[in-house]
Amino acid sequence: MSFFCNGPVALVAQHDEHNGQGWRVIQFQEVTKTFGSRTAVNKVSFNIEKPQMVGIIGRSGAGKSTLLRMINRLTPASAGQILFDGRDILSLKGGMMRRWQRDCAMVFQQFNLVPRLDVVTNVMLGRLNGHGTLKSLFNIFSQEDVNSALGALDRLGIAQEATKRAEELSGGQQQRVAIARALMQDPHMILADEPIASLDPMNAKIVMDALREIHERDNKIVICNLHTLDTARTYCDRVIGMRDGFLVFDGAPEALTTAVAREIYGADESFNEAATSTAIDAGQSGSRESAGAMTPAAAAV
Repeated sequence: MSFFCNGPVALVAQHDEHNGQGWRVIQFQEVTKTFGSRTAVNKVSFNIEKPQMVGIIGRSGAGKSTLLRMINRLTPASAGQILFDGRDILSLKGGMMRRWQRDCAMVFQQFNLVPRLDVVTNVMLGRLNGHGTLKSLFNIFSQEDVNSALGALDRLGIAQEATKRAEELSGGQQQRVAIARALMQDPHMILADEPIASLDPMNAKIVMDALREIHERDNKIVICNLHTLDTARTYCDRVIGMRDGFLVFDGAPEALTTAVAREIYGADESFNEAATSTAIDAGQSGSRESAGAMTPAAAAV
């Protein structure tokens, strides 16, 4: 079920499925962010009622990255609420805010690794938010942390790169290290801000397969900002479209037709969907039912 709205107030799909056992609804209520006189995110409202892989699409400047950064509290909201387990996470401060940031791990387009540190240490940095002040200050990690980091790297197919410096890896490998670091936080959700924008098509596929596998195997929310329509259709259970700060589309990937995409992107009949393609072969991606596990064979890419 999906809706499209041209006006400033979007109609949001109502989900009838029962929540999974123990699952807590996330509610976005008129979330807004202004920068001076410019409104980057304008009264965005929607619910996530079960673990899903959600793709957010829209042209540059639509508000996608700002929305993710507000969820993680990297950017303060100007108005609205984001409710999780009955708490407004936008009002959290101090230790409670840092705990929330651990619970919703961020994966960035530019990886945000420490180039001269080895790979396994970069992954273990995901644990710092959960350590005490003294341990965090001196980067003290236990053998359990080391084993967990190696396990995360093995899951992403790059355990053999553990002792290399991060700067020695390819872009696709570095992004998988960043995802392994996010897994070390044991988060409720993973927020990925343009995770494949700087990658070639093969590495883009490997990274998206990894995010999909995390969603399916760990039953976690994964929210990805994406520029590419083929990627959103192939990997996401749900697609949200943003335009000029407004939520203008919320529905299943099958409803994301070329005509709808034109409206989301504010394009005319000359809009060429192929221009947004990553050339990921949907037939090889494993489909939304099963993206498949990452294997060491992928590490060479």
